[in-house]
Amino acid sequence: MSNFDGNGSTPWGAYAAPIDRATYDQGLRTYMLGIYNHMTLALGISGLVAWGTFMAATHEVNGKLALTPLGQALYMSPLKWLVMLAPLAFVFVLSFRFERMSYASLLGTFWAFAATMGLSMSSIFVIYQLGSVVQVFAITALMFAGTSLYGYTTKRSLSAMGGFLVMGLIGLMIASLVNIFMQSSAMQFAISAIGVVIFAGLTAWDTQRLKEEYDAVAYDQTLISKWSVMGALTLYLDFVNMFQFLLSLMGNRNND
Repeated sequence: MSNFDGNGSTPWGAYAAPIDRATYDQGLRTYMLGIYNHMTLALGISGLVAWGTFMAATHEVNGKLALTPLGQALYMSPLKWLVMLAPLAFVFVLSFRFERMSYASLLGTFWAFAATMGLSMSSIFVIYQLGSVVQVFAITALMFAGTSLYGYTTKRSLSAMGGFLVMGLIGLMIASLVNIFMQSSAMQFAISAIGVVIFAGLTAWDTQRLKEEYDAVAYDQTLISKWSVMGALTLYLDFVNMFQFLLSLMGNRNND
């Protein structure tokens, strides 16, 4: 947990000026609020890009949804693999180069990632009914808020649970790859259900971890700004994955 010392010492000892509890707590709240604000704006960007892409990629023919030439390129041609994998490339860039990037370039890359993620997720509006997407998004938001609040407020260390969840995530990825070839609906249901549980747990664990890591950056405003972006990326991915698994479980498809 926090390394705060009520006697006025700091985690960096002689390298940082003493800080009182009120100042420390206010800094922590500002840091976490920055993370949530970045994450929320990124979700907004992704949602707008996803909806705008869907509108440009589809049209109605005799009352039925049909793809425009853009939609055929995005969803039916080999270009779809580039669209699907592009967000992963952004994640690698952000993860491995953030220390060498300025805050402005880091934030710009994060917004570009959110837009690319929206492009890759636009197909959900082709597959699922709009009302169902909105409903599942609201459920995801409530679940995320609850688990993140738990991770922020609990005094219990979630580090052991985090290690277990990471192992479960690896197993989930392997099972998902296997099911690409098996095409088992029962296995897909199990994967989605387990995925919701794993990412709900990861949300709580990541929130606690981000809160505890504030000690390492509390005395450097540049680091606080950059780490808030990386924290937003972490929670954004938790939210989006939880949403996609819930949508797979609860979403009503357009052909239902």
